[in-house]
Amino acid sequence: MPELLDVIELGNPILRQKAQWVEAVQSERIQTLVDNLLVTVKDANGVGIAAPQVAQSDRLFIVASRPNLRYPHAPTMEPTAMINPQILTHSDETVKGWEGCLSIPGIRGQVPRYQAIEVEYTDRNGKRHKQELTDFVARIFQHELDHLDGIVFVDRLESTQDMITEREYQRILVD
Repeated sequence: MPELLDVIELGNPILRQKAQWVEAVQSERIQTLVDNLLVTVKDANGVGIAAPQVAQSDRLFIVASRPNLRYPHAPTMEPTAMINPQILTHSDETVKGWEGCLSIPGIRGQVPRYQAIEVEYTDRNGKRHKQELTDFVARIFQHELDHLDGIVFVDRLESTQDMITEREYQRILVD
């Protein structure tokens, strides 16, 4: 039975570490971690979650875009475990967009990200995938990949002026 995991917050040193490459993709530990991350991201109304956010230093994250309270306009996709992910190529164009983070509750920021990326990752069954991601899903991938390198979204802000509270963000959404 999958278990809901505690999400660690900014200040925990694990969030600033480079995560370890996953060698045994189909090991019981990694498969259990994937199952637990899937229920945790859904419960938290997230669109993605990385293993370091639950204090596991593994190069693994979930991309689970769907409309929810935190991201009402998110596109719907099947939640996908991405193991040992990497960006192969990216567009020259960057776009600023609002991001939040389960590990930095109460804060949103306008973060510049590549508009389109070509990525490669291994799925939970050990199969390699190569695909192009654009717009919001590309943003999620880049945000989660940063977690695997010890980077959080506030590190990417061009200015502290690009940061607001979650409450103000929600107010802007309804206006």
